[in-house]
Amino acid sequence: MRFLQLCLFVVFSSSATAAVIIPKPPVLDASAYILMDADSGRIIVEHNADQQLPPASMTKMMTSYIAVHELVEGKVQEDTQVPISVNAWKKGGSKMWVREGTDVALMDLLRGIIVQSGNDASIAVAEYLAGSEDAFAGWMNQYAKTFGMTNTQFLNATGWPAEGHHSTARDMATLALHIINDHPTYYELYAEKYYEYNDIRQPNRNKLLWRDPSVDGLKTGHTEEAGYCLTASAKREDTRLIAVVMGTRSEEARARETQKLFGYGFRYFETHKLYSAGDTLQTQAVWLGMQDSVNLTLENDLYLTLPRGSKGELQVEMSTNDYPEAPIAAGAQLGKLTIRMEDEVVAELPLIAAANVDEASFFGRFIGRIKLFFTRLLG
Repeated sequence: MRFLQLCLFVVFSSSATAAVIIPKPPVLDASAYILMDADSGRIIVEHNADQQLPPASMTKMMTSYIAVHELVEGKVQEDTQVPISVNAWKKGGSKMWVREGTDVALMDLLRGIIVQSGNDASIAVAEYLAGSEDAFAGWMNQYAKTFGMTNTQFLNATGWPAEGHHSTARDMATLALHIINDHPTYYELYAEKYYEYNDIRQPNRNKLLWRDPSVDGLKTGHTEEAGYCLTASAKREDTRLIAVVMGTRSEEARARETQKLFGYGFRYFETHKLYSAGDTLQTQAVWLGMQDSVNLTLENDLYLTLPRGSKGELQVEMSTNDYPEAPIAAGAQLGKLTIRMEDEVVAELPLIAAANVDEASFFGRFIGRIKLFFTRLLG
């Protein structure tokens, strides 16, 4: 398809800007790590991000995601009473300290999973929602597949060591993104520093909640095989970043190495919302229709993560189809938006029709074809 170029311009700046030079990212003492912007999806830093590693208790992010999703869908309630089985009660490792044979409100168990990293709470929720922990693990994998977590396999709801139970830094960041965006009201649970149940008050293991006021989640993990792991998110001004570190040497190390990622990301990058879905970016002439033009827009909001101070270097190019003819359905692609910085294409998205354009009457189409013939002839 041939495109008619309509405009090429530099946005947000009327003069050339000197190139922005930033240092190389830090090298962390961790097996794998990643730093992602939560709005644009840009990967700012990564190392072994697709290496399959045991995620330990970061697994519980998927357990809590599914439980919250069931809440949002109205299939359970916050005060739904969940029975505690012997299997849940006797599980080792980190605990919420629920008692076998009792019923516990789902909201209490969610806090037990998220804040206290309770294996007992995780199993209780899994058994209640899916009938068994094995069945729940299969459900977890279905969600992982839907999210595009292609290197993840869950075998349990807790992250308890098991051969074949693995994930990656990239997949954990993807899961965190869904937790933040899909259920924003319940995301606040991940910022809670303490939770008390059964007269036992336990702190959140995410030390960054105390050290950095911009950090508001998500989940730690630790086993001998996995080392010390952390998936964390922080928001400063209009930029939210997600960091994952896996395989560090200590509780202190996972906090310190994650801080290095956030420090680098926030110091040298910023995220801008350039356009909102539905904004009119161009008005396109239409032939043979009841209307002679249609507004062009984007299907989704457009965010870009850029080196700080480089926004003025963006070049925006819009190109549209030659002589589009009605009928045109809302959402049909009629052009393309391309954004460059120097010689690099940083975004390329379809320009779509903002509304339907119905075809003209027989007489209108007849006259329109004559006009279109001469317009094409004259070029």
